[in-house]
Amino acid sequence: MEVFEQVVNWLNNLVWSTPEKFPLMVVVLLGFGIFITLRLGFVQIRRFAHGIKSVMGIYDNPDDTGDVNHFQALTTALSATVGIGNIAGVAIAIHYGGPGALFWMWVTAFFGMAIKYTECTLAVKYRIQNADGSVSGGPMYYIEKGLGSNWKWLAVFFAAMAVICSFLTGNAVQANTVADTMYSTFQIPSWASGLFTATFVGIVIVGGIKRIGQVTSRLMPIMALIYVLGALIILAINADDVIPAFGTIFTSAFTPEAGLFGVGSGLFLTTLVWGIKRGLFSNEAGQGSAPIAHGAAKTEEPVREGVVALLEPFIDTIVVCTMTGLVIVSTGVWEERHDMVYEPGNSNNAVEITDGSNTLLIEDGEPVNGTVERNDFPTGKFFIDEDQTTAFSGTLVMVDGVGVFTNEAGEEIDNIYTSIIENGAPLTSLGFKKGLAPIFPYGDYIVTICVLLFGVSTAISWSYYGDRSIQYLAGDKSIIYYKVVYLGMHFLGAIFPLATVWAIGDIALGLMTFPNIIALFALSGSVAVASKKYFNKMDELEAKGEI
Repeated sequence: MEVFEQVVNWLNNLVWSTPEKFPLMVVVLLGFGIFITLRLGFVQIRRFAHGIKSVMGIYDNPDDTGDVNHFQALTTALSATVGIGNIAGVAIAIHYGGPGALFWMWVTAFFGMAIKYTECTLAVKYRIQNADGSVSGGPMYYIEKGLGSNWKWLAVFFAAMAVICSFLTGNAVQANTVADTMYSTFQIPSWASGLFTATFVGIVIVGGIKRIGQVTSRLMPIMALIYVLGALIILAINADDVIPAFGTIFTSAFTPEAGLFGVGSGLFLTTLVWGIKRGLFSNEAGQGSAPIAHGAAKTEEPVREGVVALLEPFIDTIVVCTMTGLVIVSTGVWEERHDMVYEPGNSNNAVEITDGSNTLLIEDGEPVNGTVERNDFPTGKFFIDEDQTTAFSGTLVMVDGVGVFTNEAGEEIDNIYTSIIENGAPLTSLGFKKGLAPIFPYGDYIVTICVLLFGVSTAISWSYYGDRSIQYLAGDKSIIYYKVVYLGMHFLGAIFPLATVWAIGDIALGLMTFPNIIALFALSGSVAVASKKYFNKMDELEAKGEI
């Protein structure tokens, strides 16, 4: 198992970094974003309003080819992108890169809008109509049809990676996050959470894209409203801190300073990379997943669906991620220590003993022959009481990753208290709890509810991505078997530890991205031509008053 994990980690580094750990994938995605933005003349600015009109149904025609309307296609794709990354990803970026990382997330969203426009325009342009009248689109089709049959192997490779990624990153990981949150908040067993969410997901996905579109078009606005409304109330309560929070974000984006306790390295490159990485992973621009959903849109105009798709990074990152970031920065939780009962066996905790033994000596609350970290930063002093007034002295004996605290009298101590710098979804929960405390003592439950809704909606949408990919690889008869395995992986994801599964999913996600970016570069000229033709036609119709 150890060798397997080492191989997985090596592949993960190979896909996402060069040997010097420089983020090659980040450079490729951002580089294409800048390139296509310039080639399309800043389409994300000039045609933003056209995208809003399209989503509102102004140009809808029920007789057009496709399975779902523009709004349903958008909400299906958003259900996959607006999720755990908006809650945990922003917190991780700020934790490691400081508040300035949020600025660079905005930058990725801006260029990501042009990337989404390009890939979703191509998805509709090269989609196919199935025997039952439904449609299928996505990178596998525009790679094969756009680049030619000699590139079919690349399309097959993309589809295979999409299937793997749908089982893991889009499904098992979501189930695990939901189950973990339900257990830590309500002590609901992981198997019960997994059974419930797998059943709900199964009921939805058995109906295909039309039912998925119907559910996500209702679920997506509700969960976004709950989360954004909660954040806006916090910002209203802390109104005096909002403008300074923006100031901190802009200032530290270019001249970052190491935060208290070492949060944020104080290095510009660290802030830049963490912001760009989390931004790209959050809105998924260029990764090839969203075009599969947008390929089902009911339209005869590929460019029209492209302008609908460019709204995604704006909603996902500029709106939702900004709400998360402002809550974390304005409430100050990102640079505060938070009390906790220390559990040595927790995967987020690390105990390093410098003398090679399995015993960590602790004197007056301070480790003597090693270090104790939580979320990659040292914990505070150790205490034996919840009020943290009596320091602990004794030992922490580690055996197979599990530790036992023993005092100087040789007695085992059940609960040892310390303080930590939090990270991920728990950091966002703390921001909501602190921010809403003056009017509502359970603000962290909002994050818990949203984790449930976001996780389930992401699993629903990713099932369709894998559904279309397995159809491309093995035909219609394979879809039912795919859905059975998908639901099984969802349940297993809820009950198994997923550190390695995360890594395998990231590898597949990276391997999806490379063939997609190759096709986007090669077909960018056809997108530019189609864009000019479509917008000239629409401008003429508008000038004549016909639309």
